[in-house]
Amino acid sequence: MLDLAQRIVFCALLGSVYASCPPRCECSEAAHTVKCVSRDLRSIPTGIPGYTRNLFITGNQISRIGPESFKGLDNVTNLSLSNNRISEVESYTFAGLRSLRSLDLSNNQLAVIHPQAFTVQNQSLRELNLSRALYNHSSVMDLATSLRWSSLGTLRGLDLSDNSLIYLPSRIFCHLSSLQRLQLSNNSLVAIHNSTFSGLENLQELDLTLNALKTVPEEGLRELDTLPGTALLLGENPFTCKCGIEPFALWLNRSQGRIRDAEGLMCAFPASMRNVSMLAVGTLTLGCHQRNAGADLALQTSYVFLGIVLGFVGLIFLFVLYLNRKGIKKRIYDMRDACREVWEGYHYRFEIDSGPRLSQVSSGGDM
Repeated sequence: MLDLAQRIVFCALLGSVYASCPPRCECSEAAHTVKCVSRDLRSIPTGIPGYTRNLFITGNQISRIGPESFKGLDNVTNLSLSNNRISEVESYTFAGLRSLRSLDLSNNQLAVIHPQAFTVQNQSLRELNLSRALYNHSSVMDLATSLRWSSLGTLRGLDLSDNSLIYLPSRIFCHLSSLQRLQLSNNSLVAIHNSTFSGLENLQELDLTLNALKTVPEEGLRELDTLPGTALLLGENPFTCKCGIEPFALWLNRSQGRIRDAEGLMCAFPASMRNVSMLAVGTLTLGCHQRNAGADLALQTSYVFLGIVLGFVGLIFLFVLYLNRKGIKKRIYDMRDACREVWEGYHYRFEIDSGPRLSQVSSGGDM
């Protein structure tokens, strides 16, 4: 019995050592959770227990993370690093987290994202939250490179909302073949171009709400049509309902089944069209074709009127010529006689100057 009791005490002591909690953190072995929240940490703490599956290190002052930050944490499944002011993520930072499925880097200031920053062994990562994570919109180029080079072939959800993105590089998501949910809400995207969503054959939901889309041109419509199985959210965009938006309006009506907020899409500009349903916008509402037909008719009418005026002026001119035909004829004869006299004078002078005999007589008389 004594040996058994000693063994139990020894195991308890050993377990307590194994399950020691880092300073300024809270650990729960029963919940497999460690929380280091708002403790003014400058780096990822060491000594995190190996049983940890849920690791929350948030609200601190950590500026950089690298491969040495998460060693020995093979069991971590959910990792939250939000609101830490992280500005740099090195390549292979999360490579040792071979069980990682969810990574939250939201509310940081990522200015430098290395090419393989999100690589995880076994490609276990399923959810990546980068909402409010980019330092500015120029960081999207680093992000595009990292999404291309990191092993994210099994990623299911990507959140890029609230990042002030103005544009998306071509084929930025082409290596995320398993992606099912893409959140791009509350950015400043002004257009959808060809190959923007290339490679997203399995995408189920695309959120484009609260951007700066005034319309979606035909190029963008073709791009969205490459995602026939994707549910779309397009609300809270400043759609400008003027001539030229008809193809987009017709596309919305044709694609209502896949646009979850189609009924709520409204015109924002001009003021006369504000709060008019985008589904109701068409040639009848805008009157573009009617105005174009009217403009064509007015142009044709002006051409006809100009032809009539010119014809009338020509008739008057011919009539004036007819009335003054005698005077005109006399002037023509006078001009002909004057020209003839001038010509004869020049001809006479030429003969005098060129005749040899006349030239000798002229020279002898001079002598």
